[in-house]
Amino acid sequence: MSSPSSSSHNDHNDNSQPLEKRAVVSSFIFRFQDGKPLVALFKRSDKVRTYRDHLAPISGSITSEDHDPLATAWRELTEETELNQSNLTHWRTGKPFTFSDQSAGREWTVHPFAFLLKGKQAEESTDDAEPSFKIDWEHTSWEWHSPSSILNEELSPTVPRLKDSFRRIWFEGELRSARAAKTLATGLERLRNDHESGSQELTTIALMILRDFIVQTQDGMDAQWWETVRMAAWHIIKNGRESMGAATMNALVSVLAEVEDVLKDENHKTAEQKWERILSVLDFHLASRKSRATQVKDAFTHYIRYHFLHHGEPRDKLTILTVSASSTIRDSILDAYESLDIHLLELRVLESRPLFEGASIASSLVCNFKSRFKDTPNKNLHVKVYTDASAALAAADVDILLLGADRISATKGVSNKTGSLPAVLCTKHVSPEAQIVVLSDLEKINGSPSVIDDDKHEDNDPVEIMSTWRSDGVKGVGVLEEGMQAAAATTSEEGHSATVSVENIYFEWVPLYMVDAFVSEEGVMDEGRIREKSEQLGKTVDLFFLDL
Repeated sequence: MSSPSSSSHNDHNDNSQPLEKRAVVSSFIFRFQDGKPLVALFKRSDKVRTYRDHLAPISGSITSEDHDPLATAWRELTEETELNQSNLTHWRTGKPFTFSDQSAGREWTVHPFAFLLKGKQAEESTDDAEPSFKIDWEHTSWEWHSPSSILNEELSPTVPRLKDSFRRIWFEGELRSARAAKTLATGLERLRNDHESGSQELTTIALMILRDFIVQTQDGMDAQWWETVRMAAWHIIKNGRESMGAATMNALVSVLAEVEDVLKDENHKTAEQKWERILSVLDFHLASRKSRATQVKDAFTHYIRYHFLHHGEPRDKLTILTVSASSTIRDSILDAYESLDIHLLELRVLESRPLFEGASIASSLVCNFKSRFKDTPNKNLHVKVYTDASAALAAADVDILLLGADRISATKGVSNKTGSLPAVLCTKHVSPEAQIVVLSDLEKINGSPSVIDDDKHEDNDPVEIMSTWRSDGVKGVGVLEEGMQAAAATTSEEGHSATVSVENIYFEWVPLYMVDAFVSEEGVMDEGRIREKSEQLGKTVDLFFLDL
């Protein structure tokens, strides 16, 4: 396998020849023993072309057919260790970097990843344990090592730039403050495991994590500190909840821009003055988030008034279908209904399996309606909850299909809860006069696909789906579980097999051209304005992350 983990220092190259450019993945496998991390490194065999007998992570080339470095990492892990998603969890993504190795005649672009062993393999002791990995011909052996042995370059021989690859996924060993490292690591776990909060709530959490991190690093504001803060922000975006990270990215970049202004401001001469100003910037951004939500809700009310209450005349009934668990959607609907002269609001909600967020938001809407309108005459709410498979029935004769957005891409469209695209297609077919409306603040626009990958989708635990089947007494679940186990045990060299995979994907894309109106804090936007905004944001994001 041609990679930084598979070439030899002894191979010489004529420096006059142009270097071959090669993109590779570099995957570090972690386990924790008594709370302490251990990392698996593999010794390359003499059968590989280059870097023979050197310690390395699992590596492999990203071919021209590959579009996703993470998918390449999974493929190489399975080929070289027989590990897969049944016994590994993708834990962290490191920021790619490029370096040249004249001796190998290559310019490497390395995409680092970290994976966690799960189950019994993660609990094995390091001594006298059965091997966790079934290594292939590219390796002769493997061993567990401490992160410090890699960062301190105590191991030999290793592949070039092993430390640089590793430090990009194990920031704990590079930070001056152990408390700051713990704050960041704990914050990332909180974001990653939060499957209930919407992107607005997650962005608020992300800002709080960055603030806490900065507080723990108050030992200097030099160039290294500024790079550390920017890299921490990058990790919060990339290794928190990337699928919902566009809002986080834009919020953090706005903070970084103001922090940079403080650092350059000659009026804040002392370090203490700068610290106070930096913390006030963060506190202001946290406090101002509520006002943005209010602007979005007001814009939605104005949209309803303009499009559905002609000349200010009252309306007997307004019918809205939604696929969302967003509190902004809930509050915007009720605010508009309260402000406008509409007698009956019929709200249709798809249940949104497997977590049934649709049922939850329907319940929340009913409770909020009862408290807000108990003393208001001539206001009536009728909620209808439909199964996801009934999208076409739910769409019949609706006035609006209202969607939220976890991310908006200038090229891919609107990323929202799975089920959104079928709802759009059904609505356009059975109710062609209905308006397809996306309600979202502009933070959701992804301005940098190089940071937030629009082609990457979030895979979630199939147990969430299968537990519902079990509780409902669905027949044949055991057969499917056996098929999943067979898939985990199957290698590419095996012959006949019957395997099963259960896909649990939370988000899907709705193309921009299918949306009639994007309602934001700046009012109603069109597709062209979204593309313009995306380009502007992309330039700003690159200012803070491109050089890391």
